[in-house]
Amino acid sequence: MSTNIPNSKRLVERFLKYVRISSGSKEGADRFPSTSEQLEIGKTLVHDLKEMGLSDASMDEHGYVFATLPGNFPPGRRAPVVGLLAHVDTYPGVSGKDVKPIVHEDYDGKDIVLPGDPEQVIRVSENPELARYAGKSVITSDGTTLLGADDKAGIAEIMEAIACLQAEPDRLRPTVRVGFTPDEEVGNGTAHFDLKRFGADFAYTADGSAADEVEDETFCADTAIITIKGRDVHPGYAKGKLVNAVRLASKFLELVPSGICAEHTSGREGYLHPTSITGDVSQTKITFIVRDFSVSGLAEKEKFLRSIAESLMREIPHSSVELEIKESYRNMKLDLEKNPEIVKRALKAVEKAGLKPKLTSIRGGTDGSRLSAMGLLTPNVCGGGKNFHSKQEWIAVPVLEDCTRVLIELVYSWSE
Repeated sequence: MSTNIPNSKRLVERFLKYVRISSGSKEGADRFPSTSEQLEIGKTLVHDLKEMGLSDASMDEHGYVFATLPGNFPPGRRAPVVGLLAHVDTYPGVSGKDVKPIVHEDYDGKDIVLPGDPEQVIRVSENPELARYAGKSVITSDGTTLLGADDKAGIAEIMEAIACLQAEPDRLRPTVRVGFTPDEEVGNGTAHFDLKRFGADFAYTADGSAADEVEDETFCADTAIITIKGRDVHPGYAKGKLVNAVRLASKFLELVPSGICAEHTSGREGYLHPTSITGDVSQTKITFIVRDFSVSGLAEKEKFLRSIAESLMREIPHSSVELEIKESYRNMKLDLEKNPEIVKRALKAVEKAGLKPKLTSIRGGTDGSRLSAMGLLTPNVCGGGKNFHSKQEWIAVPVLEDCTRVLIELVYSWSE
């Protein structure tokens, strides 16, 4: 294990500082990044990185913050350039404005009632991992907002890891490229990511859950847009003429079995998840997100949606049901298998940090999915937050520390 232990007080203070800065992204915005407040936290991060001595820290016009911690290998010996990444934005579905973080010191091991909204209760029965942190410190919001550990825990951990690496100047380490990205939560975290400017040989996103987990697999993901066109006439004279697109949309949704929906799936099961329905009698649109760990499974679910569309058109004269598929991302394992050593080093780093490593899959996506497809192989390592995208989000201080240790060992593993 590293002889350089994370400074818990400094780590927590930095985390609390970042979660207090509002930086939510926004769905459907016609700008990048989708919100100006992401640029504000970017400015803060550039300042903090420069204050730490990373003199080349900068933010580009798209809100990407990059910086370099130089390696110290002797002339003639080359080590790879290792990237560490986290995203600055928080989930737009739950407010991240005016976050009031609470540090529950010497946590008593019981349910946590959040004082800003007493109806928000983090129950031990629903969060059994809480019990292991009795007597330790646990951080939550006050219950009126999310906390923002996704992914400001990752940001704080990377910053603390850099500080710890700097504190051991005589220990060999490779060059580290730090990157903080915008708009990950709305699926655009890599839209303007400049691989050449970043200049890493591979990278790791600090955007996971438990400190002992390394995630090398994500869903394959598409968006399916169903456009239903009816025939609108005056409802007083509609008999035998009117085809109501709103009712057809309702019927379409009824034909999707509940067993294939997100709320009834787990593990390696994919799903169809309707996220919005808009329109009127003449035309209605339903948007689905389609998820599966395999491309073939994705295709099967999309074929099923198409079969419903065709069935409705046969059943209802004068109706039109169109299906449009937009690719989102693919399972990063398909690319990571090209260089297994990148994942192996991450598992080894977890072990060196004193934990038992677990190789797991993400029932979702990460910037690493698209980056890996773009050529920058990027598995996902720990962030530490729980109940992300929720007012009941929480993180234990020992987990912040463990995740930081993993990042430190991960960098050092590439000097061997």
